[in-house]
Amino acid sequence: MNVIADPRTPASSWKIGRGDFFGGVAAGVVALPLALAFGVASGLGPAAGLYGAIATGIFAAVFGGTPVQITGPTGPMTLVVAGVVATNTLPSGQVNLPVLVGIIVLAGLAQVVLGMLRVGAYIRYVPYPVISGFMSGVGVIIIVQQIFPMLGVEPPSSNPLSILRQLHLLGGHIVWGAVALSALTIATVLILPRFTKAVPSSLVALVVLTALAVLLKLDVSVIGEIPSGLPRLVMPSFDFQQLPALLAVAIELAFLGAIDSLLTSLVADNLTRTQHDSNRELVGQGLGNIAAGLIGGIPGAGATMRTVINVEAGGRSRLSGVIHGLFLAAVLLGLSSLVQHIPRAVLAGLLVAVGIGIIDYRGLSHVLKVPRSDAFLMLFVLVLTVATDLITAVAAGLIIASFVFMKKISDVAARETMLTPVADEPWADELTIPNAIRDKLYIKHVDGPLFFGFASQFLDIARQAIPQSKLLVLRMDRISYMDQTGVYALRDALIRLIAAGVRVLVVGVSVIHVDLLEKLQVIPAVVPEADVFSDFNALQKALPGIISEMHAKTDLG
Repeated sequence: MNVIADPRTPASSWKIGRGDFFGGVAAGVVALPLALAFGVASGLGPAAGLYGAIATGIFAAVFGGTPVQITGPTGPMTLVVAGVVATNTLPSGQVNLPVLVGIIVLAGLAQVVLGMLRVGAYIRYVPYPVISGFMSGVGVIIIVQQIFPMLGVEPPSSNPLSILRQLHLLGGHIVWGAVALSALTIATVLILPRFTKAVPSSLVALVVLTALAVLLKLDVSVIGEIPSGLPRLVMPSFDFQQLPALLAVAIELAFLGAIDSLLTSLVADNLTRTQHDSNRELVGQGLGNIAAGLIGGIPGAGATMRTVINVEAGGRSRLSGVIHGLFLAAVLLGLSSLVQHIPRAVLAGLLVAVGIGIIDYRGLSHVLKVPRSDAFLMLFVLVLTVATDLITAVAAGLIIASFVFMKKISDVAARETMLTPVADEPWADELTIPNAIRDKLYIKHVDGPLFFGFASQFLDIARQAIPQSKLLVLRMDRISYMDQTGVYALRDALIRLIAAGVRVLVVGVSVIHVDLLEKLQVIPAVVPEADVFSDFNALQKALPGIISEMHAKTDLG
């Protein structure tokens, strides 16, 4: 018989603690070279990457809603920070750090507000083509941005299109030692895991190739000295004249971090068979980014690769994320003198490997097999991500996805909504209609939602199908949702039918929908209350009298 250990026993506690320790250390080892690389890519330097990884890693682990998630600098967040750094660099060449810190703090506050407003669960409604195009676009941007650093040349810009337009400037400035280091870094990161995963390939590349560059005395650019000791507190500064622009960037950072983190939370759920708290996760991410900004670090988000490594190494609780952050802090305090010798070309190679890993090859390989609307949406978001900015790409993708979804739902509703004689596939309660009445009326079944996406089709049906019997029963028992546009479409259709001499009997409208129809002047302005029935039984009792009344009017006419 298998006995499940009580989690409160000492043996079980040691097992959980040991797993969290090894998971946190493993994630920290992987995070170290990436934090340095993202710090350099941001324009703030490698120390900023370490500061951000330490602060976000610890705070998000303690306050977040995904116990095993590892938080730190990521590609999308770094791209935005790099753009902000480029636009907030003083003539002296120094970055206006207080303004940048203000933006990061605002982004963190926005994430906290998003969590408190409980919008975290809405991440599940982002369509896969939007996520796929966005992530592939981010991968392309990261790769393009590292072309110049991989060749040992200072990049002329952070904009990918500008970089591509200035490739001709490379000329004879290429440093072949840097090219060799970059190529070996990429090869190590991509090939070594095929043989062993005992040691993170990125760390192997960082240590081995740095040692090689030092031993061979290669004339390549290095990251240089980084501050040792604990970071100092940086107070944010807000220029109220530029506040709208600052808020726009902060919101961009907040949403990117939210999307990145919550997607990673879903991955963590699949690995651990648990359920994360989306709203608490946003609060934790926000607090982590506020802390990172206040010590001069770059903001971060949930990192998928580091989270997976944590889980695979045994991490199961928040302690693993804290240990990851403490490990990086120990490196900062004890090994900062060694870190300064790392060649920039090695970090560029690491970032290219990250970019290659971010690209969604599965989605791209299926582009000719999925529906054309999904393929177009993915490619559209990809191109827009590279050509404009990340928030514009995601927002435009969501808007297009919404229109595509509405079109598909409208088409489905149009196919399922029919105007047919009662004798043709009637509902069960309609089988009791007497034969004398059967041929004198038509029944229209309206199923599902009556909303703005279906309004035009509803009007088309009304135009094409006016019953010759002049008595139409509109069954709305199965209307699940009705909005203002849907009500107006219904009203216009009813007016058209009544103008053509058709008497419309409305059946089965819910109390909520009756209230809406009354407020929007459909009942009794268009359909009198006497022609509105709560259910089909009430209608069936009234049908003989209604038909007699119609015959009497016809005879009098």
